[in-house]
Amino acid sequence: MNELVTYSKQKSPTVFERESLLKEYRIAQESRQASLMGRKEVFMGKAKFGIFGDGKELAQIAMARHFQKGDFRAGYYRDQTFMFAIGESTVKEYFAQLYAHTNAELEPASAGRLMNGHFATRSLNDNGSWKDLTSMKNSSADISPTAGQMPKLLGLAYASKLFRENQDLKGLSQFSNNGNEVAWGTIGNASTSEGMFFETINAAGVLQVPMVVSIWDDGYGISVPNEYHTTKGSISEVLRGFQRNDDQKGFEIFVVKGWDYEALDRAYENASRIAREEHVPVIIHVIEMTQPQGHSTSGSHERYKSKERLTWEKENDCLLKFREYLIKSGKVTEEELNEIDVEAKSFVKSQKEMAWKAFAGEIKSELEEASKLLHALSKSTTESVQVDQLNEELTKALNPIRKDVISTVRRALWTTKKENSDAREKLLAWYSEQQRLNEDRYNSHLYSHSSWKAENIVPVKAEYPEDAVMVDGREILQACFDHLLKTEPKFFAFGEDVGKIGDVNQAFAGLQAKYGENRVTDTGIREVTIIGQGIGAALRGLRPMAEIQYLDYIHYALMTLADDLACLQYRTKGGQKAPLIVRTRGHRLEGVWHAGSPIGMLLHSLRGMLICVPRDMTQAAGMYNTLMEADEPALVIECLNGYRLKEKMPLNIGQFKVPLGQPEVIKSGKDLTVVTYGSMCRIVLEAAEELTQMGIDIEIIDVQTLLPFDVDHRIVESLKKTNKILFTDEDVPGGATAFMMQQVIEDQKGYYYLDVEPGTLAGKAHRPAYSSDGDYFSKPSVDDVVEKVYAMMNDSNPNLFPNIF
Repeated sequence: MNELVTYSKQKSPTVFERESLLKEYRIAQESRQASLMGRKEVFMGKAKFGIFGDGKELAQIAMARHFQKGDFRAGYYRDQTFMFAIGESTVKEYFAQLYAHTNAELEPASAGRLMNGHFATRSLNDNGSWKDLTSMKNSSADISPTAGQMPKLLGLAYASKLFRENQDLKGLSQFSNNGNEVAWGTIGNASTSEGMFFETINAAGVLQVPMVVSIWDDGYGISVPNEYHTTKGSISEVLRGFQRNDDQKGFEIFVVKGWDYEALDRAYENASRIAREEHVPVIIHVIEMTQPQGHSTSGSHERYKSKERLTWEKENDCLLKFREYLIKSGKVTEEELNEIDVEAKSFVKSQKEMAWKAFAGEIKSELEEASKLLHALSKSTTESVQVDQLNEELTKALNPIRKDVISTVRRALWTTKKENSDAREKLLAWYSEQQRLNEDRYNSHLYSHSSWKAENIVPVKAEYPEDAVMVDGREILQACFDHLLKTEPKFFAFGEDVGKIGDVNQAFAGLQAKYGENRVTDTGIREVTIIGQGIGAALRGLRPMAEIQYLDYIHYALMTLADDLACLQYRTKGGQKAPLIVRTRGHRLEGVWHAGSPIGMLLHSLRGMLICVPRDMTQAAGMYNTLMEADEPALVIECLNGYRLKEKMPLNIGQFKVPLGQPEVIKSGKDLTVVTYGSMCRIVLEAAEELTQMGIDIEIIDVQTLLPFDVDHRIVESLKKTNKILFTDEDVPGGATAFMMQQVIEDQKGYYYLDVEPGTLAGKAHRPAYSSDGDYFSKPSVDDVVEKVYAMMNDSNPNLFPNIF
């Protein structure tokens, strides 16, 4: 098919049942009322911010009709009608999210952690185990950044391809029914200007996966009209080159008007069939949509839309058009629709009030408890005037939130800090309990709470024969990956050059030929969607390993890692997980773009992921074995210059497991503790030999993982012995060395055991220059380590260690 298909109502032969029409009109009207009332709630001060799906109702009704159990959605924050229509969100839950209710039973998408319009179904049981995803209509957890939902959409669809084509996955019936599941994506017209959208579209066309992308086109991106966003002012025109034809694979592309009920149904019926049966991706460009209340509660669209445009939007509102269509069909009467309008408004109002009562009721109860305790405190303190004033202000607060209650109690405790009474002890006990509850409400589930979390995996030491063979480090990894591919059918690896040549460093050499292209797969140069491909597949129960060829290139994918993967368990409060392993390599090599160690950036951005920094390939293999038993996402950074270094081949290559969060002492010493990781371990070990000649005996600790970091506080035990500590790595000054120092000196209370100030030794603030000289003058060398340690010893004992310079 060479031309784009433009659907009109004359092309649809579908017979619509009267009861179905009435039900869908009711859902659409209830959704519209939810938008209208939601905006008012924000302006009344009962909610912080609102963004709504008004004007998009009819297309979402049509999409919902063809969305089946087992399917997945990756959408954005205007899809409320769709979620209502598939039965995976209710009006009451919608308002609970608007109010930020922290009860996961009442607000199951995010437990109040996300602003309204961010949807998610709960894929996990309370213990973190998987539900039967094929018996559910699934929505991956939304994110706000525009087009940020697109990369994982690719992975959700790619999983269906694997489930259909990989015979070893046929028994996983709780995750797929022979790959028949479609991944449905939604995006606003303006967001299609983002690179993530284009990268996803290209990758999906290459992979030929069952993905349906709906583009809601209301002509604007906030205040900016389409001609500023899109070449030719039309994304479907731009994407014409992706349209499949008789000779070439590609997309099927449909264009349909957002108010044309029959045309919408026909478009989605065809899209569902093509994607589900043929595994061909489909784009549905839904044009002539409206946005009656403007972009959000941040402002009014009257500021930037002409009077003519506003008039057109009123006349072409999809609900008005749907109403006209229904009456014209003769299947329903105007009176029936009027009755539904009244009932819908009343229903939404009642659900809104119930949601507010549940939300405000919890806080009211806590406020009353606090007020009673403050009243009792007032009777026993000399600061009664101030305590009474605090209590009065609290009880008179309009629409109080939890912050008002807790802040008042804290100030009362400040005011009475010099006193000791039974009333104050009771208030303090209440406050302590609230701290515990609020930790769960607002701060929990950054990492897994399940029995499969990484810290629970029992470590197993590597075993070696007496005549252990010395091999290249890459061969250790190759043997590890071979074992994983052989024993775990859900495991697969993909990335640039991973397939045919077995990755640029040969750790997968020969494994594609042995296990097939679905298990060890080449990709294009597209870091964002490599990560998205992994996230989506992991959300569907598979165990992907996504490779970013060099650590420097992770910047391309950092937003997707940070905004989607790292915070997934947190923003769903344990409702979803994606245990993706991201494999890359970095640290020492040469040049501005191939020697990167941006660890501080990753530590700050990727809380919620594990960050593993093995010093050699044996350690890396043990970490991969551990991660494959765990259910948490991880980034593993191998040493780029370690693949050809010789290591002993373990006997138990597929069984040994490195404990995560537990540093290893790789050299004992008594004078000074050096804390490091990765390639710097070799540098520091070499420096230790030089320091020994100077009469200095250092203890070297490899942290092994930066997240988690030294969970048992082993480093401070070394510091108790040496009383001196140096943190060193290849990151910029103030990067990961500052993080490690804070963990040991502050969190582990290492400050109390210091004889001299703690030291850091990092790389230069700039990227490393090219060549061996560039490396020597840009990153810590053996000489730098020797001199830094010696200077710290000089500071401690200048007589024994006189100045060198």
